[in-house]
Amino acid sequence: MRLFRDRAEAGVRLGAHLAARIAARGAGVVVLGIPRGGVIVARPVADALQATLDVIVPRKIGAPDNPELAVAAVALADGEQIVVQDAETLRVLGVTSEYVEREAARQRHEIVRRLAAYRQGRPAASIAGRTVVVVDDGLATGLTARAAVQALGRLGPQRLVLAVPVAPPESVRDLAAPGLEIEVLEMPSPFRAVGRFYDEFEAVEDDEVLAALLGNRL
Repeated sequence: MRLFRDRAEAGVRLGAHLAARIAARGAGVVVLGIPRGGVIVARPVADALQATLDVIVPRKIGAPDNPELAVAAVALADGEQIVVQDAETLRVLGVTSEYVEREAARQRHEIVRRLAAYRQGRPAASIAGRTVVVVDDGLATGLTARAAVQALGRLGPQRLVLAVPVAPPESVRDLAAPGLEIEVLEMPSPFRAVGRFYDEFEAVEDDEVLAALLGNRL
């Protein structure tokens, strides 16, 4: 089932959807893309809202013997580390809290490295008192998105919105939380993987992320 040609088209459609639901424009709004693919979707969303575009970099913590299987995720809020866990998966796999703590520390270093690479000396966008829209190219389990919005919630946004083109209904239900708005264009079931809903879903390189961010005043 293909719903979007590519990330750019998904971003245009998501931007039009959000523009009809978010009255704030310009300096009152900041759009935060989750690298890498989420930044490509976020660029037309920011354009539609006449908003600043920046990044937030949550990182998945994979299982010890299967790095692709997320058991937790980590994000930073003004340097403070926020870790969210999939308690059931951790229990079933017998993953220890020591493993999660060790991997969270390792991913923290990668978050800091990527933020420096993507911002290239620019300051982080101000969050307090603004409408903050977090954008990714889709959700699977939603663990990384959960880490991102929990971190941002500590920075005092006036309104916090998580927006994606596509997500499974169960992940959207699991992410529901007070103070968080979730906007999703399509919620197909069964889901399986984000990429199956795009005609083109190639890996995004850092230079593409930088090109999307280029020229934004933070």
